[in-house]
Amino acid sequence: MGSIIRMSFITALLIELVVTAHADVITDWNDKVVAAGVQARQAPFVHTRSVAIVHIAMFDAINSIDRRYTSYRVQLSPAAGTSREAVAAAAAHFTLVRLYPDQAKDFDSLYQTSLAAVPDGEPKSHGIRLGEQVAAELLALRAKDGAEAPNTYRPYTTPSIYVSTVLPVGSNWGQVTPFALKESAQFRPAAPVSLQSVQWAKDCDEVKKMGAKTGSGRTAEQTDIARLWELTGPGLHNQVTRQLAATKNLDILDNARLFALYAMAMADSYIAVFDAKYTYNFWRPVTAIRNADIDGNDATERDPAWEPFIATPMHPEYPCAHCINSAAGAAVLAVFFGDAVPPFTLTSSTAPGVTRRFSRLSDYVSETIDARVYDGVHYRTSGEVGAAMGRKIGEYAVQNYLKPVR
Repeated sequence: MGSIIRMSFITALLIELVVTAHADVITDWNDKVVAAGVQARQAPFVHTRSVAIVHIAMFDAINSIDRRYTSYRVQLSPAAGTSREAVAAAAAHFTLVRLYPDQAKDFDSLYQTSLAAVPDGEPKSHGIRLGEQVAAELLALRAKDGAEAPNTYRPYTTPSIYVSTVLPVGSNWGQVTPFALKESAQFRPAAPVSLQSVQWAKDCDEVKKMGAKTGSGRTAEQTDIARLWELTGPGLHNQVTRQLAATKNLDILDNARLFALYAMAMADSYIAVFDAKYTYNFWRPVTAIRNADIDGNDATERDPAWEPFIATPMHPEYPCAHCINSAAGAAVLAVFFGDAVPPFTLTSSTAPGVTRRFSRLSDYVSETIDARVYDGVHYRTSGEVGAAMGRKIGEYAVQNYLKPVR
């Protein structure tokens, strides 16, 4: 299982130096696109789309040179000797300055650093041209994928009755074109458990006890877990990929493939989960517990003042998005590394001073499920269903995309 580490500054610095020592152009630009989405305060699901576009562009650009794998969409014919490092940097830079134009100067700085490591000459200039061509084609491919659709959520109410005027997020995200899946509903799960079932009462009672803002049954460690996993999206999950990639001596194309498959699975996990969330529109714990007297289950009891440990995300409960994210990414990583992996750590801006350590990907996924119960925003069954969806998505991406050429 994961464990809490109270890390000293020296220990944290040593871990960062080890990762940095193994960094290459792929991980450099991964760090940049993750930071860009955080700085832009993008919703996590939007952010995963940006990460996927950048990494697919780098993969298709490098693979145009080596051609060891099937391309994602773009396969060009470069000149002999074209620089892989230059093509990767150009593809990443071209996409990022168009996805985040306000941060262009920052991207330009890394771009110049990346290119400075490549000797001047035709291989470099050919690489720049090829990277930009591939990136332009991929951006054109995603230009009308539905990501810019307006929020058309219709609040549930009756004439003259007040409801919350804050619109939920992601209501149309399930209609965004997936990167790998045939359609967003490809792995849509069955409906949530019946409110009259024993399982519903068990789930509701657990989150009521363990996820409460005050008077909870959490231990100090469980509270630290809840705080750390409050962070969602690429800012949390991409830490895992970078650390594990640093433990293998992958060449630039294999590293690009790893990051691209991971990014595709993560982006599709959000598209799939929002399809399911707005299909079933299941109530969050704070709503269910404050309305337990109307759920038709004698084993649940209303608490009119109950609040969750963290703020409830502004979208329906079922299934758990954080859980589908971690499981989708873990499924991709397991193909490359297996379940038992070199130890990796997680830190979060939502839990300063707390570090979680894992040596199995399955434990990392399991802790996501626990954390969302401890946060008071999900039921355990929803977490398990989300994780099962995520595994299917990750496995599907690897089985059907960027496959070795026989």
